[in-house]
Amino acid sequence: QVQLVESGGDSVQAGRSLRLSCTASEYTGSVCSMAWFRQAPGKEREGVAAIVWHGGTSYADSVKGRFTVSQDNAKNTRYLQMNSLKPEDTAKYYCAAHFGIHCRPQDTFLTMNGADFSYWGQGTQVTVSS
Repeated sequence: QVQLVESGGDSVQAGRSLRLSCTASEYTGSVCSMAWFRQAPGKEREGVAAIVWHGGTSYADSVKGRFTVSQDNAKNTRYLQMNSLKPEDTAKYYCAAHFGIHCRPQDTFLTMNGADFSYWGQGTQVTVSS
């Protein structure tokens, strides 16, 4: 059974940095597309950043210039480096992935649409205090 496990969440003060990790296991083929989402209490889930198999990335406007998504294919792990954290970044962060035997164009997307992803992790909490 496919597993996505996030880690790295913590409680920090504004201006500090955190790096989240998302490790995939028990899957067939390749991680073609992967995205980070977040959801704060009482708010809708929002896409934060996405990365595809060839290294292309996209970001929500709210995190551009502060967050960086990357991947280490040898470790089956994607990262979200979060710098200059703000209280409004407080949320539970989830990774989601789309797999394919071969990453076709239709498997490769940066749109951060939650409905496109079949597999989700359990989330990791990030709390930023002012």
